[in-house]
Amino acid sequence: MGYTITEKILARVSGLDHVKAGDEVMAKPDFITAYDFPGYTDVYFKQMKEDFGIERVAEPERIAMFIDHMVPAATPKEEELHIGTRKWCAENNVPLFERKGIGHQVASEVGYAVPGAFVVHFDGHISQLGTFGTLAMGIRRNLLEALVNEKISIKVPHTVRVNLTGTLSKGVLARDVFHHLVREMGPASCRFQVLELGGPGLSQLTTEGLQTITGLAMFTGAVTAIVNPDEPRLAYALPRARKKLDPVYSDPDADYAKVYEIDLTALEPLIVIPPTPANSRNLTEFLGLELTNGYLGSCASGRLEDLEIAARILEGKQVAPGFQLNIVPTSNEIMVAAGRAGYLATLTEAGAFVSAPSCDYCFGRMGAMSANQRAVSTGTLNVRGRMGSPDSEIYLCSAATVAASALEGKIADPRKYL
Repeated sequence: MGYTITEKILARVSGLDHVKAGDEVMAKPDFITAYDFPGYTDVYFKQMKEDFGIERVAEPERIAMFIDHMVPAATPKEEELHIGTRKWCAENNVPLFERKGIGHQVASEVGYAVPGAFVVHFDGHISQLGTFGTLAMGIRRNLLEALVNEKISIKVPHTVRVNLTGTLSKGVLARDVFHHLVREMGPASCRFQVLELGGPGLSQLTTEGLQTITGLAMFTGAVTAIVNPDEPRLAYALPRARKKLDPVYSDPDADYAKVYEIDLTALEPLIVIPPTPANSRNLTEFLGLELTNGYLGSCASGRLEDLEIAARILEGKQVAPGFQLNIVPTSNEIMVAAGRAGYLATLTEAGAFVSAPSCDYCFGRMGAMSANQRAVSTGTLNVRGRMGSPDSEIYLCSAATVAASALEGKIADPRKYL
């Protein structure tokens, strides 16, 4: 019996010839990543010094910090948090990435998406590095263990394999594919397991599209998602990689907890209705529902292809009167590329408010809604209060659906604009 890509990666970082799902191992992460956030990094820094006596980290090159929330700071307390992070990184010679964009995306841009590497974070959306064959897990408060010890205790997870087949229709994006997976497989289908994507249908998805799907893996219950890296993914990741590793791949006879076959051919645009990310529905069931707000951004969506399709739909037109459309590119690199391509000018001319990269719109610190307002969003969550008032509503969908809906001021089908 062969091994999965996850088992191979965890065997290497555990110093073992091989491991199987269910084994308890002591693994040394190749990289430890985090963004500064109250109750997390500030507490870690304090505990490392006061509880563990660590004045300086032993291997600063293994750690990366990002400042992507509360940017720019709105209160002195927020800025004090950032000052503390800057100070700790400077004292420990730890790389800090501030105002570069959303950290999960920036991590891939600056070389932490190393094929074959093991990366940890306290936030599960780091799973999007799995697009490049990186095993990237959110381990919440156990991240402190990674910061104070060389190795962490981890149980090798089982893997659920999803084979994609078929072709995507016009107006159906990666975001629709992910929400279809949740609908078909269930929101707990990969609980405490790794979601491994494969099959000939992968050719229908761009690198950015795969980042969308892998980044949302937690909503299947998965601890992370991963793809056996192909040439386009390696061409992106290897020149940027901060560590030289040989990419690894699942064996043909690897043992999977379950295998799903998902045909993309008949898939149509989807929408996820509040108040949970498990409520995937056909978009056509909700056409005409009145809206007040739209958000295109987040670590899940807001990449160049999202901005391109939104610009294509909105070009030469105007956002509906009274509709607030906030567009936030996922990173500075993406924002620059979108600017050079003319997408930002097109979106702005159409009446969108285009903001610099930040996590703040996704969790309601910026662009917050009041009671009885309703939004279409490419954010990560649609739970009550995620974007402001608990009495507002969030409908998750693709960038194309957000753009089409902005034109009509109600949920709209993007296919008629393409």
